[in-house]
Amino acid sequence: MSARTLFALLLLLLLALFAWLNWGEITKPTSLSLGLTRVQAPLGLVLVVALGVVSLLYLIFTLGLETAALLEVRRYARELLHYKKLAEEAEQSRYSELRRYLEAELARLGEAEREEIRALEARLLETLERHGNTLAAYIGELEDQLLRRLGPADGPADGEKG
Repeated sequence: MSARTLFALLLLLLLALFAWLNWGEITKPTSLSLGLTRVQAPLGLVLVVALGVVSLLYLIFTLGLETAALLEVRRYARELLHYKKLAEEAEQSRYSELRRYLEAELARLGEAEREEIRALEARLLETLERHGNTLAAYIGELEDQLLRRLGPADGPADGEKG
């Protein structure tokens, strides 16, 4: 309870105590003017009833305001929860999309790497074959030169039949 409500309740309690202590004087009939006519009624009782009606109206108004505020807070809480859920779903969707993108990108990079390795292997085999052929040609030349230098004694010379 707020301090304002406690103060209002304390004030009403003091007024009720005052009315109870002076009930005899409050209920004494008096001549009252209503504008066009005059009536006999207890002035104190009329004032106490008027105060009670005003207090009751204040209480009803206050309860109405608090109820409306509470309902509005509940509605805002539901909306906030709904938007939070939507944000979490969107975030989850972004994570899933990012995961799919990264998996596809990694697969693409893996395939590109395999293609590059295949190309390098092919170039390496081609280079090895070329160097092997060159080496075989050099060996063949060296062999021919050796055979020529060693002369006809060791084997048939070029153009001779053995």
